[in-house]
Amino acid sequence: MRVRVRLFARYREAAGRERLELELPEGGTVETAWSAVVDRHPELGRYRPYTLFAVGHDYVSPEHPLRPDDELSLFPPVSGGNGGDTYRVVDAPLSPDAIAAAVDDPGAGGIVIFSGVVRNETGGRPVKFLEYEAHAPMAEAKMREIGEALRARWPGVKRVAMLHRIGRLEIGEPSVLIAVSAGHRQEAFEACRYAIDILKRSVPVWKKEHFEDGEVWVGLQGGS
Repeated sequence: MRVRVRLFARYREAAGRERLELELPEGGTVETAWSAVVDRHPELGRYRPYTLFAVGHDYVSPEHPLRPDDELSLFPPVSGGNGGDTYRVVDAPLSPDAIAAAVDDPGAGGIVIFSGVVRNETGGRPVKFLEYEAHAPMAEAKMREIGEALRARWPGVKRVAMLHRIGRLEIGEPSVLIAVSAGHRQEAFEACRYAIDILKRSVPVWKKEHFEDGEVWVGLQGGS
């Protein structure tokens, strides 16, 4: 089936075009279309955790089934006030460069990013890989609460983004990214530290550590 795709803002600029036409298999979903777009324009791949999807005038999920001649729109996070903040649980690799772009603001004098990565040992015990699981709707709601709390505490904050990845993660891969832009660097540093400290205590995300000789669940998150 044929599907039309429209690109907006930085997506349009990165791809060098506004519209695409895709041939997808019957029963293809929004995620199928996204994969086809990234096959043509790999430079868009890093933006997957932030992307908003719409068919017609309605936002849709990545699992939404597409029909012939649908027009799928791909949006970066909308700008303006708190509506430009990003709070997502995702299963795609995380990009520090992309999250920095998501919180960029002309009034920001500083952008601070925290990247929590998978380490290769716990208490001297070698780790093979980690698995993360989350109650995604509640996790995103709690991240939004954290964002609102840090905005109340640091009025100079411009934009906030929090992303947590789920699924299997290898050593060295980011599991959580938090980015804060603010008018001054001190606000950005303090707000970012506050966000990760509260996130690790309150957001419903669990990890399973896999070792050569076994595995164990750890939650809420734990670790550094």
